[in-house]
Amino acid sequence: MRRSVVLAVFLAFSLILAGGAWAQDAELAKSSVINEILKRGVLKVGLEAGYMPFEMRNKKGEIVGFDVDMAERMAKDMKVKLELINTAWDGIIPALMTKKFDIIMSGMTITQERNLKVNFCEPYITVGQTILVDKKHEGKIKSYQDLNDPQYTIAVKLGTTGDLSTQKYIPKAKRNAFEDERVAIMEVVNGKADAFVYDHPMCAVNNAKYPGKFVFLDKPFTYEPLGWAIRKGDPDWLNWLDNFLRQVRGDGSYETIYNKWFMSNEWLKELE
Repeated sequence: MRRSVVLAVFLAFSLILAGGAWAQDAELAKSSVINEILKRGVLKVGLEAGYMPFEMRNKKGEIVGFDVDMAERMAKDMKVKLELINTAWDGIIPALMTKKFDIIMSGMTITQERNLKVNFCEPYITVGQTILVDKKHEGKIKSYQDLNDPQYTIAVKLGTTGDLSTQKYIPKAKRNAFEDERVAIMEVVNGKADAFVYDHPMCAVNNAKYPGKFVFLDKPFTYEPLGWAIRKGDPDWLNWLDNFLRQVRGDGSYETIYNKWFMSNEWLKELE
């Protein structure tokens, strides 16, 4: 008899706990940004239009690129409109935190420091830091280690992982940081800097854009997974994004978008 009573009490207690957990989960689901997106009928995406081929402006002033095509597919699957919100890189995480948009889709490297502030979905692409070296150094500079010398000047974009990697792995070189990566690249083109450090896709694009100007050290010297960032405390939104990524990879649409932006340079004709 005692065992039956104890078992009944245990089961009742378990049901109460389960009910409480279910209610808590239901409340969390209601507070998910997914519901906000569906209610307003618009997916708001934060990005900085300047990281080829992830996001940049074409001749018409439209923001296009790999992340944009992925965002368009995402909005289509959610059956909502897409709004792109161009935001300066140094303020993009604060803007997410203050709910200026729902997600950052802007070629953002997943770092431990950033992960303290935001949550990332599964990596959607992996890149690494590569180097565009002034052609005059051909045969002399063969790796990032050769640049680690006070006689060399490296141009970087301020606050990027290219900037951080330069400080970490090439500390002896003179470092010139710029707000705009295009300005940093032109420093090398115009002979004012010896090298430019940035993610592989950006360096590959600019190596093609300025033929004969660089020696492209295309073997990445860092490992950098890129991810879409969202505010913390929203497991439903994170789950949806991870499943979205699995779906587009499985149905072939990811490969189609990837090939458009990374396996062809045709889109360069559409830029400013």
